[in-house]
Order: sequence, then C-alpha cells, then structure tokens
Amino acid sequence: MVIFLTFYVKSRTGKMKIAITGKGGVGKTTVSSLLSYLYSSEGKKVIAVDADPDANLASALGIPQNDIEKVKPIAELTELIEERTGAKPGTGGGIFRINPKVDDIPEGFGYKVDNITLLVMGRSKLAASGCYCPEHALLRRLLKHLIVERDEVVIVDMEAGIEHLTRGTAEGVDAFIVVVEPGRGSIQTAVAVKGLAKGLGVKKVFVIANKVRREEDVMFIKNELSDMEFLGTMSFNDSIPEADIRGIPAFKVSGEPIEEAVKIKKNLEKLL
Repeated sequence: MVIFLTFYVKSRTGKMKIAITGKGGVGKTTVSSLLSYLYSSEGKKVIAVDADPDANLASALGIPQNDIEKVKPIAELTELIEERTGAKPGTGGGIFRINPKVDDIPEGFGYKVDNITLLVMGRSKLAASGCYCPEHALLRRLLKHLIVERDEVVIVDMEAGIEHLTRGTAEGVDAFIVVVEPGRGSIQTAVAVKGLAKGLGVKKVFVIANKVRREEDVMFIKNELSDMEFLGTMSFNDSIPEADIRGIPAFKVSGEPIEEAVKIKKNLEKLL
C-alpha cells in the first residue's frame, strides 16, 4: 500500500508542520504515529493532531484504552466552545466569534505521552450540512494556531481530504503528504488531494507508498503520480494490524516500520 504524505515546514522557526492525508484505510494514522514517535525521540516537542472523524491516532500512539475514553474531542467540549465563541454548539447562522482564543487549548485539553501532546479535533454535527457553526470556527482557528503560530513539531492526521484547512493555514504547512496503497482508488484520492492543495497555495505534495509487497507496486504508484515528490515506501507488515489488536504502537512490535519511517523522514528533510 502506498502512503501519500504532505508536509509543510514553518519557516520562521524551523519546526516541522506536517499534514498527512489519503484514502481511508491506507495507513495514514500509522505514518502519523511513526513520525510523531521519531521526532519526539529526538527530544522535540510534538503536537499530534487527530483531525480524522474516525479517530484512531490515540491507539496508534499506544495510549491505554481507559485513557483514550477520557480524551474528549474538542468539537464536543460544549462549554468551552460557548465560552470562546459566544454561541452554543449546534447552532448555525447566528452571530459568534470567528477568531476565538485557542492558545491554551493544547496544554489544557491535550493528552501527554512522553514528548507528544495528542489533540483530538472531532467534527461538528452540522459539518455535513455545510453550515459554518461555532464549533467549526473553533476547530479551524485552533488548527491555524497550531500550524502557523506554535513552535512545536505539528503532525496532523487528516481525513481523506483537506476540508479542515483554509488558505492561510495551508500556506503554513511545510509538508503535505498523501499516503497511498497500490490501487486505483488511492491514486484517484491522491490526484484529488493534490488539486485541492494547489487551490490553497500548497506547492509540493509528497507521496509515500504503504503496504507494498513487491517492486511492481512501487513502480505503479510512481508512474501514476510522477508529478509528485516520492518520499519512500513502507512494506506490508503483519505486525501493524497485530499491534492494533494488542493495543500497542507499531514501533514497539517490529523494527521494520521504524527503519522505513526513518528513511522517509530523512528524505523529507533533505527535500525541504
């Protein structure tokens, strides 16, 4: 399976800002957790953001199930949203602050594991209707704050698209990565993501091939996405779903995913 990742580095501080997306099930959460682990193991402070409604990053980071249940998505913190925006969550079309205070949220509502702070964004109940609501305003402002204004390494595990990003936020991303597996569906998602990213001012979209079983898989991805920067591959590895079943991070059950992620990280930093 090929993984496409997009990274955008914050030029003012030299701290990496990475957004990772791709078709559902391609392994973007695994990649997000591995990169978070690698940067944190270097002593860097990392904010890992789970911006996928199907939130699994906490489990991939090895957070115990009992603690995962205590990590409330920001979109569900109704009192906080009303306090910061001046409007009740679940309402749309009214008057509310579109630039609420968010700088204390990572420390106040994040879950800390080693040098990593996990933030789970969640999704507004009105998001599907296209309504711009108070919780949506808070989430967008928070994401912009994390990418544009923070000094930590920020890694965002996104859904199969870039709906959370505005132009001002996207322009602050150092690396935009699409994770892709061998298959037409993943390729189509990657092409769509690149088009959306370009519309937001992102100049480079990087690709990672995940769940690769043979060289032909890699060549298929490279040929289909020849206009994207190729960061590297991650092999199909039975230890990763096994780790998920056992509730432990992939980097604790096998050395191979880590070795491959190290090469990808080095390639990314070289290209940037």
